[in-house]
Amino acid sequence: MAPQLPPALLITRPEPAASRFLAQVRAALVSPVMAVISPLIGIAPVNADVDLAGYAGIILTSQNAVPALTGRVPPGLRAWCVGDATAAAAARLGLDARSAGGDADALVAAILASGQNGPYLHLRGDPSRGDVAARLTAAGTPTDAVIVYRQTAPALSAAARALLQGPGPVVVPVFSPESAANLLAMAPFHAPLHLIAISPATARVLSGLPHADLTIVPHPDARTMWRATVDLLAVDPPKG
Repeated sequence: MAPQLPPALLITRPEPAASRFLAQVRAALVSPVMAVISPLIGIAPVNADVDLAGYAGIILTSQNAVPALTGRVPPGLRAWCVGDATAAAAARLGLDARSAGGDADALVAAILASGQNGPYLHLRGDPSRGDVAARLTAAGTPTDAVIVYRQTAPALSAAARALLQGPGPVVVPVFSPESAANLLAMAPFHAPLHLIAISPATARVLSGLPHADLTIVPHPDARTMWRATVDLLAVDPPKG
């Protein structure tokens, strides 16, 4: 009987987040892990006219929108952010960053619960999920939107495709429905896939891929994804 192959790791996040995530995973494991980074989402900045005059604050549903604010931030401007990583990036620019600690639904709920009526400007990508500006406006909080980056769909690298077509198990944390859709479009794969979805929406797309198992993390953030990834990869007990 052939020995069981240890699981490998495929990270499909854009850089530099992918390398940070890999370093955090490796730091938590006792044994080394074979890993491949092959982003399935590319980020192309858009030369947008971002005019913050007249807005009580801004809304950020991705840290990819933060660079569009460089050199444009009035002191103390409020930034409602979808999660902790986006809030940290916004705070580094001097924004008064507030994290909703979740997804677009949590962000809309937090803004409405704050009692602050805007108006707000949502700096977003294309495509964008959640209809944040439209939902807030319909609820009585006027919100405009401007596209500051576009997502592209890079092909899997040769190393990633070889991993996915091999005999060994592959752990694949997937951080968005868009990444899931791009991965599905490049199937079929032969490796036993252990998929980790950041949200139910991501899991619904991933369910179209044959897989050994599919985990939906209980909280949609990078740390929870890290913990789930480490748990699947840990042949020995993880550190920390």
